[in-house]
Amino acid sequence: MPDVEELKSGPPHELAIENAYRKAAAVAESRPDALVLGVDTIVALGSRIYGKPASPQEAGAVLDALGGRRHLVISGVCLIEQGRARTAAATTTVSFRALSKSLIDWYLASEEWRGRAGGYAIQGRGAAFVTQIEGDYPNVVGLPVSTLLELAPGLLGTA
Repeated sequence: MPDVEELKSGPPHELAIENAYRKAAAVAESRPDALVLGVDTIVALGSRIYGKPASPQEAGAVLDALGGRRHLVISGVCLIEQGRARTAAATTTVSFRALSKSLIDWYLASEEWRGRAGGYAIQGRGAAFVTQIEGDYPNVVGLPVSTLLELAPGLLGTA
């Protein structure tokens, strides 16, 4: 993954798209003939944006804030091909059950929170937190496949 400075604040959809663009652009500089994909996923609770927690304490605070609430998972997608960038964003609403301290501690001990926007992985133990999702499940996992295919339907080889 390229070493790029990710923005941490701003309107959530714009932030996710800009960070995805920055990642793709960093790779595209050295690979101008390649089709380059950049993706960035953030979690938003109201106006508060949660990226990847840096410590178990931060992850616990994020999970505590998300517990018993609905939040948005927003992924920015950027494809760069022959110097041309195409971008889009996908949004999924995720509802969490109320999270007890013991449930959060159980999750933190698994270390699954590391490197995860919002401090959880829905495809793993984090599924225990979820009561409902509205929208694209693969977006919450980290790659909104349907959004990617809207940007580049030819990836399936059928267009």
